[in-house]
Amino acid sequence: MKRLGTYLLQGILLIAPLAATVYIVYFLFQFTDGLLSVYLEKYFELKIPGLGILIILCLLVLLGILGETFFARPVKFLIKRILLRTPILRLIYTSVKDLFSAFVGKEKKFDKPVCVLVDEKNDIWRMGFLTNDKMGDMGMVGKVAVYFPFSYNISGILYIVPADRIKSLNISPAEAMKFIISGGVSEMDFLQEK
Repeated sequence: MKRLGTYLLQGILLIAPLAATVYIVYFLFQFTDGLLSVYLEKYFELKIPGLGILIILCLLVLLGILGETFFARPVKFLIKRILLRTPILRLIYTSVKDLFSAFVGKEKKFDKPVCVLVDEKNDIWRMGFLTNDKMGDMGMVGKVAVYFPFSYNISGILYIVPADRIKSLNISPAEAMKFIISGGVSEMDFLQEK
């Protein structure tokens, strides 16, 4: 009987990550496709799964192309100016803009995975991302900013640490984030000093 329970647990551990991934992808597909499917059915009598997603992707690409044109610059400037002059909107807009640009923008911030010696006596290290290596402008010469994402969460904490406690890692930012978010249980190819 104990062996049967072990096999059951192994079966759950084998299928649970796959089932959760399939469910999340299905949910996101249904939600995104559903944004336009109601209107496509009502006005055009079209019921094609995935058409809503395809239209949304095309509209986003078109919006990106239009956003780079000469004509869109004054509109972008006006909207940005309004958002930056309204106190609450400014806080939300700049926070979201900085977060997105940190991951996918031209000025990616989470591209330098590092380990930080947090307890020298016990040789304990913490993994994070170097986000600012010029803290001297804030009167903190010799210090750097390191962001530490929390495991199994989408939040994190920022520490200002001595630069000599930083150890660069020779891994991709995606691998580092996966390792941290998983609580260190995801497999890593290597962790080496640069």
